[in-house]
Amino acid sequence: MEESRETVRGWVRDRGITMDVLLDMTGDVNGAWNVTHSPMVFLIGRDGRLIARAIGNRPWTEPEGRALLDALVAP
Repeated sequence: MEESRETVRGWVRDRGITMDVLLDMTGDVNGAWNVTHSPMVFLIGRDGRLIARAIGNRPWTEPEGRALLDALVAP
């Protein structure tokens, strides 16, 4: 959140993150999405609308987390 490109690049590299990472150096996106904490997770539907949001880490790779994600992306 409002970090430099170099700081974010190092953080992403050090953690081996392979997904896209938003760089919001001005805080405009944080303001638009009302981001109040980090991490904060947003689940966006196929239609681009917000389904849910959560503050903090979630067990996405555990059975309960996978079941939720699978249900959300099911046709």
